[in-house]
Amino acid sequence: MSGPADHEWARHWQYEELPGLDLLRARYVRHTFPRHSHEGFVFGAVTGGVEDVSMPEGNISARPGTVVMINPEVPHSARAGVDEGWAYSTLYPSVDLVTEIAGEVSSVRGTPAFGETIVEDAQTAELIRGVHQAAEAGNALAADSLLRVAVARLVARHGSRLPSRTPSASGARTAAEAKALLEERMTDPPSLERLALELGTSPFALLRAFKAAYGMPPHTWLTDARVRRARRLLDAGAAPADAAVAVGFTDQPHLNRHFTRIVGVPPGAYRKERARTYKTSGESPT
Repeated sequence: MSGPADHEWARHWQYEELPGLDLLRARYVRHTFPRHSHEGFVFGAVTGGVEDVSMPEGNISARPGTVVMINPEVPHSARAGVDEGWAYSTLYPSVDLVTEIAGEVSSVRGTPAFGETIVEDAQTAELIRGVHQAAEAGNALAADSLLRVAVARLVARHGSRLPSRTPSASGARTAAEAKALLEERMTDPPSLERLALELGTSPFALLRAFKAAYGMPPHTWLTDARVRRARRLLDAGAAPADAAVAVGFTDQPHLNRHFTRIVGVPPGAYRKERARTYKTSGESPT
């Protein structure tokens, strides 16, 4: 890892030739990712330093030569595991993309899942870095090939079928109802007490049920959901200030703070990369 000891940088972008994929290449020292989740998969390869990742089942330390695999909607957080921070290349493929690749190369049918969060696999880690290098060089053939080989290797070695959800228990149903209400009232959410009253339960019972179902309390989940919705608005070409208001943040600095912590780059930089993608591909952002 080169450069000043506290130098941080990041690029979060899409390559138009690889639909269904986000890419993040970054070096973080002081930055910490709060508890959040992703709609798709996470495949990360550390290239320097150490990343400490907190998962529901415990903490892991990712070093060069390892691959971190996180299933969709699994809450996690991350921070530097050593003073010099960490650098990494991460792929965020959609569920549809991973399912398509798994269906072509394995016996897994339906959406795959990964039982291990971290594996020692230097060769696949190198493939992940290669996807970034090829995409940044504009080599669509190499980028797509390396992406598919990397995902195929992970599915073949570590994948299984994502288990079907069991019928909801009372607490899980209450949590799902609370989630739906928060999504509906994202710009003006009720207090925990009012939310619990509407659902016919107590505040503490709701807190317990929601955390058991989604791995985080309602207020943390709501911040994550607002950032997700803001990303979709920015993808469509909205200005950060407009996106902030539309999802319920008080103003753009409020969005900036939470967006940067969760996504890893500020919303302005995120939108700029999206605009570059649209311009390159000849598509309209709206």
